[in-house]
Amino acid sequence: MNTSGEVPPVLWRPPADLRERTQIGRYVHWLERERGLSFSDYQSLWRWSVDDIDSFWTSIWDYYDVGSAAPRGPVRVGDRMPDVRWFPGTQLNYAEYLLRDDHGDDDRVAIIGHSQTRGPVQWTVGDLRQEVRRVRAGLRRLGVEPGDRVAAYLPNIPETIAAFLATASLGAIWASCAPEFGARSVIDRLQQTEPKILLAVSGYGFRDRVIDRHDEVAAIRGALGSLTHTVDVPYGQFALPEAVAWAELGAEAEPLEFESVAFDHPLYVLFSSGTTGVPKAIVHGHGGILLEHLKALGLGLDLGPNGRLLQFTSTGWMMWNLAVSALSVRASLVLLDGDPMWPDRRHQWKLTALTGTTLLGTSPGFVMACRKAGIELADLDLSALRAVFTAGSPLPVEGYRWIYDQLGPEPLLINGSGGTDVCSALVSGCFWQPLYEGEISGPCLGADVRAFDPEGNEVVDTPGELIVASPMPSMPVGFWGDPERARYRAAYFEDYPGVWRHGDWITFTERGTCVISGRSDATLNRAGVRIGTGELYGVVEELEEVADSLVIHLEDPDGGGGELVLFVQPSPGYALDDATRSLIRTALRTHMSPRHVPDEIVAVPAIPRTLTGKKLETPVKRILQGAPSSAVAQRDALSDPAALDAFVAYAHDRTTADDDQRVV
Repeated sequence: MNTSGEVPPVLWRPPADLRERTQIGRYVHWLERERGLSFSDYQSLWRWSVDDIDSFWTSIWDYYDVGSAAPRGPVRVGDRMPDVRWFPGTQLNYAEYLLRDDHGDDDRVAIIGHSQTRGPVQWTVGDLRQEVRRVRAGLRRLGVEPGDRVAAYLPNIPETIAAFLATASLGAIWASCAPEFGARSVIDRLQQTEPKILLAVSGYGFRDRVIDRHDEVAAIRGALGSLTHTVDVPYGQFALPEAVAWAELGAEAEPLEFESVAFDHPLYVLFSSGTTGVPKAIVHGHGGILLEHLKALGLGLDLGPNGRLLQFTSTGWMMWNLAVSALSVRASLVLLDGDPMWPDRRHQWKLTALTGTTLLGTSPGFVMACRKAGIELADLDLSALRAVFTAGSPLPVEGYRWIYDQLGPEPLLINGSGGTDVCSALVSGCFWQPLYEGEISGPCLGADVRAFDPEGNEVVDTPGELIVASPMPSMPVGFWGDPERARYRAAYFEDYPGVWRHGDWITFTERGTCVISGRSDATLNRAGVRIGTGELYGVVEELEEVADSLVIHLEDPDGGGGELVLFVQPSPGYALDDATRSLIRTALRTHMSPRHVPDEIVAVPAIPRTLTGKKLETPVKRILQGAPSSAVAQRDALSDPAALDAFVAYAHDRTTADDDQRVV
């Protein structure tokens, strides 16, 4: 967002042949033909989708021919969140929709798997159905019934998708953690759900190394007293002792059948990042996820038949769950397990070209790392690429420019924001919206997103809390182990009763575009001026001398300006000397304001991030306020567990040294 008030340049505009070329164009044409509704632009379509939410979500159901094993009743019961039930009485199964066989498409490619553990794997739709059939039969023999939990400690490979869909077909409940997670983090997550079955790998390849996970799997098995069986999914050169072999699990196939379940029957449990205590176990239902993902992937990201999605993710991030749903719109999946920047920083781009990917999903951090490294893409054939989707953190304006410098004017850059809580985006872009440099195009269809001030008043052109004013089907069924929904209410509805508070700091423009500037609980507030941390990072990390950074505001209990501490990871070959500190202060004073020049700039070896790339702003702040690191962050849920050490040491020095002994 241009802080000068000027309208930023438009980088991309909707095509003239929208109806013929895009999924959302075909949907709008269907609304005219089948519903007698006409919309002149995206804004009018969005307004209808949040003003008449029953008609909108019914249209998604009908347009995508979801169907029901029982007569469809009312769209919803209740108006006030969180006491809303969607499509009560409806019977369906998420996996059945993804694996439906009504187009004779057994030979169509469903999954292409690339990894740093084994050679490429390709499954057709027929292969996937057969694998699900076998795994489903095996799980049944192991005693899995509707409502049982099946846990996974698996990488992003085709077998994981087959196991998930087999679990869902039985009406059992899926919960997964990536094998990069240490045992303590996995136990804290999976123990909450008391799983009957654990599917695991004993190791995997990462770059040119072999990672052995025998000890972690043994610890997990020992801590999960509810387990009756462990299944060894072969991946790499190891095997698990005293486990059911994958081949044995799938030795006998049965007819591929599906348990019809209620619309809100639990499909899977997703876990929050776990950086502020035991992770929340967020329960999502079959129907809500199916409708949301049909809308998000089809109408938002323009995936459909002949589409191909490469979403870099691990199985511990909600983006994996969203990516699997690409099968619901008959698109193909390209899986990447390993380091997307190895053996070189262009690896993910090369794989995009090799596989004819049409939609590339990645992180702003990856885009900015490519830009900073001076990556060039002109020699790659990326002609099939229609859109690049970034999620996970704010994308600086320089990232927008780099994408269009490298890819040219044709592909659409879609920057979105949402999260595990809704397993989708709340604000994003689509092919019916122009793209303004540095801005998210606006709220997603069906998402009544606004910015609120502390008193609950809507604000425009002013930062505020991101809220959702109307219910959505993909809002969680609840939290696991929270039958009275007390924790669920406290998480989202405590500040604005009846209104969902998401926890992000957002600014909407008069044009309807928006910018996410960080988590609202990490927002800087000095002398009454509030600014998102993402804006500060955009300035600091643009400097060649800075590889990464993290800023913490320690408020003054007496109402003063408090103390602003900036931690900097210098770029290779640079040191945080007086000249670099001066450069940083000048850049912040020039591009932001004098109020946001840090009081201290401290060098650290690394910035602590979760495995999905999020900075640990709130946990670090709590460490600086005196909390032990073990109480605020799970180290083995971090990409670099040792990254917290420097912050613990700094906090210790603050409490034991005089001011004139501190290194500034």
